[in-house]
Parts: sequence; C-alpha cells; structure tokens
Amino acid sequence: MDIATGTRASDAERAHVVEQLGRHMAEGRINLTEYDERVAQVYATPTRDALALVLSDLPKLSKTAVMSKPSRVPIWQRIEGGAWLGVGVLCLFIWGMVSLGVGGLTYFWPFWVIVPWGAVLVFRMLTGWESGSYKHHRAM
Repeated sequence: MDIATGTRASDAERAHVVEQLGRHMAEGRINLTEYDERVAQVYATPTRDALALVLSDLPKLSKTAVMSKPSRVPIWQRIEGGAWLGVGVLCLFIWGMVSLGVGGLTYFWPFWVIVPWGAVLVFRMLTGWESGSYKHHRAM
C-alpha cells in the first residue's frame, strides 16, 4: 500500500495505532507507562514506517477482538460507581469502628453520603443525562 519508503502518516493512521496500543494495554501486554511512551512516539513520528516500529514487538490483534460488543454502561459511569462503592464502604467501616468504640450503635450518618450520591448516579445512568442522549430524547 505504501508508495515509497518514508510515506507520511495521516492522523487517522496515528489514531488507529493508538487504539491498537490501548487494546494491547487492556490485554496486559504493555503497562501504562509504556503505553504513554509509545503514544508520545506515535504522535511524534511523521512516517508510516516509524508507526509500524511502534507495534513491531506486539502481536497482531485478532478480528474477533475488534468485533467485541461495547459495554452497556460507559466507562465514566463505571469509574463513578466504583468511587461511590469505595467511599460507601469506607464510611460504613468508619461508622462501624466508632460504634464499636463507644459500645453501641451511633447515629447512622453514612446514609447521607451513600443514598444521595447513589440516587444521583442512578438518575444519570437511567436518563442518559450527561451523555447527551437526554437532549436527543427531549428534542423528540
């Protein structure tokens, strides 16, 4: 496909290489630091030959991996849900330790952290408000 060696790479070709690097990182072949270094190398290189060198020590990705079905819950909502769960467990742990320390159940203050935050996350997930689909449904 190359006309000659040293053919200039396009932005779309660079984006494709970065996407492949992301999949290799997700599959555990490279770590985050190496991913960052390789992405910087991708955007610094002007030629297709140099782009191929970035992936030269990694195996070719299978077509079935490309066809994988995207998750129903977007990544940012999974991250927010994980943060909510972690903070909720931490609050319950602190409440439990305080209750254990005073010898009886204290006021259940974690409710005011867990329930409102969880309700907002559920509302945003069900309505699609932050993803822009809220505006699309509203316009219809």
